Amino acid sequence: MKFVFRAKNKNGEIKEGVIDAINTEVAVDLLQKNDLFPLSIKTERETDSLEKAFLQYFDRVDSKELMIFFRQLSILIEAKVPIIAALTAIKDQVENKYFQKIIDEMVGDIQDGMALSDALAKHKNVFSNLSINIVKAGELSGNLKRSVEYIADNIESNYELTSKVKSAMMYPMVVLIVFFVIAFLIMTLVLPKLTGMIKGLGDNVQLPIYTRIVIGISDFMHQYWWAVGFVIISFIIGILYYINTEDGSKEWDQMKIKLPIFGRIYKYLYVSRFADNLAVLLTGGIPIIQSLNIVSSVVDNVVYEDIFLKAADEVRVGGTMSVVLQKYPEQIPSIVSQMVRVGEESGQIDLVLQHIARFYTKEALDMAKNLSTLIEPLLMVVIGVAVGCLSFAVIMPIYNIAGQL
Repeated sequence: MKFVFRAKNKNGEIKEGVIDAINTEVAVDLLQKNDLFPLSIKTERETDSLEKAFLQYFDRVDSKELMIFFRQLSILIEAKVPIIAALTAIKDQVENKYFQKIIDEMVGDIQDGMALSDALAKHKNVFSNLSINIVKAGELSGNLKRSVEYIADNIESNYELTSKVKSAMMYPMVVLIVFFVIAFLIMTLVLPKLTGMIKGLGDNVQLPIYTRIVIGISDFMHQYWWAVGFVIISFIIGILYYINTEDGSKEWDQMKIKLPIFGRIYKYLYVSRFADNLAVLLTGGIPIIQSLNIVSSVVDNVVYEDIFLKAADEVRVGGTMSVVLQKYPEQIPSIVSQMVRVGEESGQIDLVLQHIARFYTKEALDMAKNLSTLIEPLLMVVIGVAVGCLSFAVIMPIYNIAGQL
């Protein structure tokens, strides 16, 4: 149960925050153990929780906001600003209301004696396991500023790579969507008027089978366009819903890396993310088994998650992760497993991973930039064939009729 408290510390300063406890008496004991004299304690209102859930849905914290947060935190730590004062200053600069509430709760938890990493861990829907563990390693090593810098750099590189890949993929998607919308409008509004003349001739003209099919589809869509639109929208919503389910997510993750052209970009993206994140964790002092478990949870693909979890199990029993990576040549390029093996043998695995991350980041970006060039001819052929078939089915009968007059 959560309790909202207002209390005084030894210096007479007023402190406010939220505390977890079984009941009010336990909450009072926890506050007193932290040298706080309770002035008021009340159960957190349900409306507060609903407000937080509402804000979480509409004001989700994105990668860019997290990058700015950790970058500002790193600068303030370097300037010797206390953590509580640093978080308070950052909160005042944040526009996202939900993120403001999260930072405010973190300030309260740290004031109650909680470590920064533990305060972050209470909000795993916002902060990744990678960020939490690197901060914890920084606290233990006494180099928190450098650890927070690692997180900011890592989020920034992942954000830039993902954004550029998504932007490159947006072009073919927009072209296809516009094509289908125009095709729908032509079939429901334009074709019925063009085929009206042909149908007006009745049985005097024998129409080809493909023309009769086009006319039938056009008439149906003209009369029941609302039903066709409803079916299409329902199908799209159903696909999106299924992808968000556990089984659907697994199938979509498997499908993504098998797609023509796009599949290779996704593979390079996941390999780059694996190498970059693992290098950051190992440089931050996180043990390799724990690092592999963390990387598996942030790589964002169940196929690669399974591979890295198996690698962690192999290392746990005294083996090497390169042995596991070599078993999956379709997902992990052979050069990657070979370089990882060299890094393991030389004791410079973090340095090797940094080189892998840089190479595959560049490869993914180059392929994404050239994606429109690669896919544009294919799109033009598909659209040209569709338009040609439609024109042939409608215009040729008109020419035949004109020739018989």
